[in-house]
Amino acid sequence: MGKVVFLYRSLAYRNAAADILRKARKLPNGAERSAARRYARALRDLARTEAWLEGRVAREPRTVRRMTSAASG
Repeated sequence: MGKVVFLYRSLAYRNAAADILRKARKLPNGAERSAARRYARALRDLARTEAWLEGRVAREPRTVRRMTSAASG
């Protein structure tokens, strides 16, 4: 039962994100369009996070590289 609930919830987030993104594309450039795109991105990320929390997606650990710049003097 848990897998079915997870599937529906994940699909709901992804479908909502796709719908909002489609609507955002129709809007003229501006604050409202940007906000809609951020909201769609947040829903998509939430679907991914839910999948990760449920153990459905195995991610490889990423190494963080620091870039250092030498001060020219």
